[in-house]
Amino acid sequence: MTRYRLSGAVMTHPQRQAAAERLARSAPPGALRVVMDPDPAGKPSVLRTALCAWEAIEDGATHQLVVQDDMILSDTFFERARMAIAEMPDAALALFALWDSRNGAAVRFGAMAGARWVGSVNEYFPCVAIILPREVASGFAAFGRRHLDSWPDDILMNRYLRAHGIPSYVSVPSLAEHEDHGSISGNAFRGPRRSVCFLPQDVPGREGARLTGLRVLPFFKQGVAQCAVRTVPADARAPHALQAPDAGRWLHLDCEQYLEGSGVRIGRQQPAIVRMAEATTPEAARGAWLTAFTMGFVHQKDGLRCDPTTGDPGDAPGPDAVPDPAVLAEALATVGPGGISYAQAEERIAQQRDELARITRAGLDAGRDAAERTRPPGRSRSTPTDVHRADVHRADVHRVAIVDGAGTPLGEHLVRGLTDAGHHVTTLTRRPTGRPPHALLDLTPLALPPTTSPNSNPNSNPTRTLTLELPAPATKFTLHLGDLYGPGCPHDSRIGRLVWDALRSYPLTLDDPAETLRPLHTRDLVTALSLLLRTPPPEPVIGLADAQITAAELAEAIRTAVRPVPLAPPEEAARATPETTAWPPSPPGWKPVTELRYGLHTHAQWLAYEGIHLVLEV
Repeated sequence: MTRYRLSGAVMTHPQRQAAAERLARSAPPGALRVVMDPDPAGKPSVLRTALCAWEAIEDGATHQLVVQDDMILSDTFFERARMAIAEMPDAALALFALWDSRNGAAVRFGAMAGARWVGSVNEYFPCVAIILPREVASGFAAFGRRHLDSWPDDILMNRYLRAHGIPSYVSVPSLAEHEDHGSISGNAFRGPRRSVCFLPQDVPGREGARLTGLRVLPFFKQGVAQCAVRTVPADARAPHALQAPDAGRWLHLDCEQYLEGSGVRIGRQQPAIVRMAEATTPEAARGAWLTAFTMGFVHQKDGLRCDPTTGDPGDAPGPDAVPDPAVLAEALATVGPGGISYAQAEERIAQQRDELARITRAGLDAGRDAAERTRPPGRSRSTPTDVHRADVHRADVHRVAIVDGAGTPLGEHLVRGLTDAGHHVTTLTRRPTGRPPHALLDLTPLALPPTTSPNSNPNSNPTRTLTLELPAPATKFTLHLGDLYGPGCPHDSRIGRLVWDALRSYPLTLDDPAETLRPLHTRDLVTALSLLLRTPPPEPVIGLADAQITAAELAEAIRTAVRPVPLAPPEEAARATPETTAWPPSPPGWKPVTELRYGLHTHAQWLAYEGIHLVLEV
């Protein structure tokens, strides 16, 4: 008799009771019970119903399964679930991952390595079909009740699992698929939400084949080839040292920046298969190809393979760790559709699927070839992709020392961005005495508390300034920064406060909708700093910002990019004083290129997946 017993619940709302009952009837008798929203007339809340589902675990059960009512289960769902519990009894198990997510990217690497499970990565933890050990389910329910009406359940789940060091895995392939019959909780604006890889007749077995410790995750989302890169602590460079849920932080980059930092310049080159695309758009074709190119590059360069079966880092993987062709084909076929799902209907996506799959395959092969070409002669072993350095022998390399702030989340993104752009970056904890031999960038002002609201001080419009010193000729430049936003930026800044509220489905409150801001995205700041290091400007005072916008325009962009929350009626308040001094000139040849909507999307992702761990207590 097995040591483990699984009970299960389908969480639902009265509007979807019939769907929940059909799902329960499709399972083995007694496997799933329907759990209803305890306050169906209240504000829509997945978390409220999920907590009831976790608390509905049966007496004597060691694990609880919770499934949302709009899921389709694979034919072997319960067989694989029970085998996985026996293999990983102390772990949280997600049985679904979205096609445009970071966890979906991890699943694709798992499919390429022949894994059946991949270690979850720092994102949300998928909760539409999930299994927790009894003690973990109980602990999360208590934690969630302290945070009702705040964050979505999957964000809170990731926070809870990471804080408690609970091993967490995602299935390869997914054991459930999303039916997408509309969203009561307000997620319909995201477009079709399909699995990264769903095979209804997946054959159970080999549940011990796992892939963990991923460092680089290329994924196609919001029409952009993005890349999450894990920062590696100095004492965590040994093989498999990054398996702990809380090992290192993640930087939010794009694929092109990551590749450039790895010595691969894509530029404007368009492979023939991208140029000749007919069914899809040039942007979708290039995005899918670039994402797949980065996948192939990382897979080949890192030599990704399943974890040793014995748990010994020096042991070899099991003999059965070979890719399943059907799983791999489906995982690759969803790269393109996932990347365009935010803006296109399912019917139109289906028309492009086959062509995008061919483009993805071509990109994957090209990336593998590029990794082989960039491997140093005589080196047979792969080099971890997080180990990147500027080529100090290049003629256009400039050395820069960063003072203070380099260890902050924003500082980490700036250091990485400048390094990927080809600069040799060192970090200092204090300013050196005398004239520095190389360029010196003081980030101290970025470590100070930000202004918390666009309207917090109507009589001033504070501007942060950085100091950049160049050695030849010896010149000091003052850089006036606009309102920073994007990866690494805090939740309580002028823009961050509104993004933070939208993430939690709170109304956006503007005291003065006419107040003006000057957005400056993290990536645009990096490109400006890189340009200044290479080409000193003629003026000693420089302004770095995008065009002015009003607080009302910012709020509308946030409602589009993050979540369509309502606007709270403005309260009577003193009007902000208009700017009385002219904004300094921008560096010659520099122009912000980050589109506001996409920039806000990246800021929201960073706050939800990284920033929350710096703020929310468990």
